[in-house]
Amino acid sequence: MSSSLLLLLRGPLQSWGDASRFLDRATAAQPTKSGVLGLVAAAQGRRRTDPLEDLAALSFAVRVDQPGALTRDYQTAERWQTGGGTSLVSRYYLSDAVFLAAIGAQDRALVEGIREALRSPRFPLYLGRRSCPANPDLVGDAASSIVDLSPVEALRGAPWRASRAHRRTRPREVRLPIFRDGEPGERGESRQDVPISFDQEHRRYGWRTVVADEEGALVENPEGSTATDPFFEEVVSA
Repeated sequence: MSSSLLLLLRGPLQSWGDASRFLDRATAAQPTKSGVLGLVAAAQGRRRTDPLEDLAALSFAVRVDQPGALTRDYQTAERWQTGGGTSLVSRYYLSDAVFLAAIGAQDRALVEGIREALRSPRFPLYLGRRSCPANPDLVGDAASSIVDLSPVEALRGAPWRASRAHRRTRPREVRLPIFRDGEPGERGESRQDVPISFDQEHRRYGWRTVVADEEGALVENPEGSTATDPFFEEVVSA
């Protein structure tokens, strides 16, 4: 039986880089597997040169509870080590976004060990970038943070964690998108975000298939509006 650890990812800013190049530092629309597993590795106290095969083998899914807004920040970067010039860098963030991620394994003890590491991390935890510290309620209480279900099933049954202000903009019934690891041969979006090495001198990432779950998670929203905008709902549920 699979066991899944639920992680609440929310904060003023998040940034989950998956296709950054040169002076444009992009963010994915939802947390990446490499980003969340990097957070786990930091909590466990792993060095950047330590092996990651056991973490990469974990199953992963993420639910979009509140998509947030894309924010761009212009920053200057100076090559102080070599005395080089100053460059203008564009960094992208998700502001006021809320996600629920699920990490799954067949070994419940392994998942419990990850939960304890996240509660007492060896290194600081970030939501993608160092400028985005992780929220204190990243891991819930013992009774609800681990469930004996697959990551997708766990996300379907978990409470909606969006802010009250966001709930009021949505209809009385909301379908939350869920993105999961694809099965062998299954069609989906190819992403290079499976960590092989976090070594700063030679970072490497493998490919995985990301599938948008057909059902998602259907939740009731008593605070929602009776006036539904189909176009808005289609955009935020994509």
